Amino acid sequence: MKPVRIPDMTVTLAGIPLRNPVMTASGTFGYGEEFAGYVDLESIGAMVTKGLSLKPRAGNPTPRIVETPGGMLNAIGLQNVGIEAFVTKKVPYLRGIDTPVIANFFGNTIDEYAEMAMRLDEIPEVAGLEVNISCPNVKHGGIVFGTDPGSAASVVTACRAATRKPLMVKLSPNVTDVVVMAKACEDAGADALSLINTLTGMAIDLVRRRPVLANITGGFSGPAIKPIALRMVWQVAKAVKVPIVGIGGIMNAVDALEFMLAGATAIQVGTASFINPGASQKIAEDMQEWLVEHDIDDVKTLIGALET
Repeated sequence: MKPVRIPDMTVTLAGIPLRNPVMTASGTFGYGEEFAGYVDLESIGAMVTKGLSLKPRAGNPTPRIVETPGGMLNAIGLQNVGIEAFVTKKVPYLRGIDTPVIANFFGNTIDEYAEMAMRLDEIPEVAGLEVNISCPNVKHGGIVFGTDPGSAASVVTACRAATRKPLMVKLSPNVTDVVVMAKACEDAGADALSLINTLTGMAIDLVRRRPVLANITGGFSGPAIKPIALRMVWQVAKAVKVPIVGIGGIMNAVDALEFMLAGATAIQVGTASFINPGASQKIAEDMQEWLVEHDIDDVKTLIGALET
């Protein structure tokens, strides 16, 4: 009987070694500890924290999550404990977990982004940073940083100057040309790009004649956005030299491996964790099993291997 060869599942993301390509998506996995009872935190490639800000945020009023056909809408409003509480209350637990932690963060001004990058740079337990640029610039009429190449580049430039850690930028799909945004961030100093963030959507209660979400609109995620995310990852991967992390509707190992074929070095699991809190671990395990079944020795051989 032919012995089973265990495939090499390791990848390197902007200098960060991952035991496998599976990461958790920001805002869907808390700060890691919340999922410890459902996932072996040392079975996945990396954990991405909820988006962090300088001050604590309570988020939007409820209702702020609604299930929709093929996905869900959320308008959490970037609720988080703030950087101080993250350092004192969350980091001590993460210190004992042998899995890289990527800190997602945001600001309402370029100065806030830079200060957050500087503060996170000082935390040894944080392996890298993920910049959420899908936030409004309060000093410039509320324009969303992630929809304007110049604004996005300014944020990345400021963060790049404030940290020596690997810097990943999370791109919004709510743009005319995602490649233009990707190249602007790469040119400004991004070490990696993650895409896509949620699409803007809404749900209506016909009987009440009101929006279901208190915020009216929210971020749409889940299986329905996968084709859009795949297309954008494929487009961006062809246009930039930095590694890509694919996000959007990844529910199983096949979804994850499709993103890698499209050009992603790693992937993030988000909405799937709301359905099955252990989804990220299962996806990692099933990816390895798929490689075994198809006699593939190294997951890295699939990156960008799509034939067109």
